[in-house]
Amino acid sequence: MIVAGIVLAGGQSRRMGGGDKCLRLLAGKPILAHIIERARPQVTALALNANGDPRRFAGFGLPVVADSIADFAGPLAGVLAGLDWAAASVLAASHVASFAGDAPFLPRDLVARLGAALASGHDIACAASAGRAHPVFALWPVALREDLRRALEVEGIRKVDQWTERFRLTTVEFAVAAYDPFFNVNRPEDLAEAERLAAPAG
Repeated sequence: MIVAGIVLAGGQSRRMGGGDKCLRLLAGKPILAHIIERARPQVTALALNANGDPRRFAGFGLPVVADSIADFAGPLAGVLAGLDWAAASVLAASHVASFAGDAPFLPRDLVARLGAALASGHDIACAASAGRAHPVFALWPVALREDLRRALEVEGIRKVDQWTERFRLTTVEFAVAAYDPFFNVNRPEDLAEAERLAAPAG
């Protein structure tokens, strides 16, 4: 299994007051830098899904791929952008791992554990913690990209679970210890909590 990775940062961050959540500083560096540090070792190649001027991400050393579906169509549009990028740019990539662009404490063994779950014959694997699924953290076969494109462009599907219910989906539970590894920074108070967590999070 050859896995490429996509960091999904294509949303509008309304609850954070707009702008790019992933560029907010956490423990002295952008949230995106924390995510790259954890995600990059897990994949063959890593890209960033973001819309607008890509030059604002020039310092991170990642290819930036925009949604091909207009009007901020949600995380599935970012997944499709990642699948298209992997098919075109990552030789022999069989899967794409997606990472939320606002979750700085994501597990360092995320891709390995999701990949192991697919060995039992499932099509898609997604993460969960505390009994709650996190479909933005998932492992997607590149072979499903045309089905996803049709779902977005023709059927108007926007909810992740509305599309994934067509396939054999497995969920992998991750432990919550001192913090939830999928803690995400949606609001200013979340950023304050992330600052508290950042020192012991390692």
